[in-house]
Amino acid sequence: MSNNQQIVMNRIKVTLVEKQKTNRWLAEQMGKSENTISRWCSNKSQPSIAQLQEIAKHLDVDVRLLITPTK
Repeated sequence: MSNNQQIVMNRIKVTLVEKQKTNRWLAEQMGKSENTISRWCSNKSQPSIAQLQEIAKHLDVDVRLLITPTK
């Protein structure tokens, strides 16, 4: 894999778009900075399992929809 390819680990950005929500909205709901949410959405960093559960709760989705399947 070349350095400019990125492994997608989560689907937070896609789910936010599907739910018509913004990074700012999620940041406000979670008490996080927009920069943190942006890093999660771009897969530059990953939220913890507990944070994924909180994101799923705010977006009213199953937590499994927020992660990329391995198969």
